[in-house]
Amino acid sequence: MKKIISVFLLTIIVVACGNKPKEKSEAQQKLANATPVEVSETQDGLKKAYFASGCFWCVEAIYESVKGVKEVISGYAGGHTKNPTYEENNTGKTGHAEAVEVIYDPEIVSFQTLVDVYFGSQNVTQQNGQGPDIGSQYRSIIFFQNEVQKKIIEEKITALSEKYNDEVAAEVMPFQKFWKAEGYHQDYKNKHPENSYIQNVSNPRFQKFKNKFPELLKEGY
Repeated sequence: MKKIISVFLLTIIVVACGNKPKEKSEAQQKLANATPVEVSETQDGLKKAYFASGCFWCVEAIYESVKGVKEVISGYAGGHTKNPTYEENNTGKTGHAEAVEVIYDPEIVSFQTLVDVYFGSQNVTQQNGQGPDIGSQYRSIIFFQNEVQKKIIEEKITALSEKYNDEVAAEVMPFQKFWKAEGYHQDYKNKHPENSYIQNVSNPRFQKFKNKFPELLKEGY
């Protein structure tokens, strides 16, 4: 799945190709124009938010470290197929991206802060991937469930666009459905610290996030 490309020339070529934006298919256009689905609060008053930003192993670990976040689940979202498997999603034909469901306490952390974490923990200008992970299944998507969330996201992108010359790559999509990934993907970074991808990609990305947002971290991180 997560392969480190050791030949630098090949990495440059692949990334360059991955940075070329593609026209949206009819199915993607339909999803982009859909009415967002708002997820109900849990019995404990917790809320849920959904983000895609490259490898879900990386994104899950980042959000799990944030104060007020109770749980993070890896899965798939943003596509047109039902019950996608990891193998199907890796073909890029499902329309889904690797995504996470963030379950959080709104009394401790706001949706706006989660959006700040989202954009502050990725390369905001990289199209169709993050780092060495290239393809539509690794593209960045930020999902909104209502107009309030959409406004927060749009205001953040407007501010970032001024800094990055209108090259913010993340898609903004109305949330429709989150499909939970296979069990072996859950909490992968913590369970497999010896994995070469974790050591060479996930850990450096996580460390950059920690250095940037120390005030948001739970005790122990």
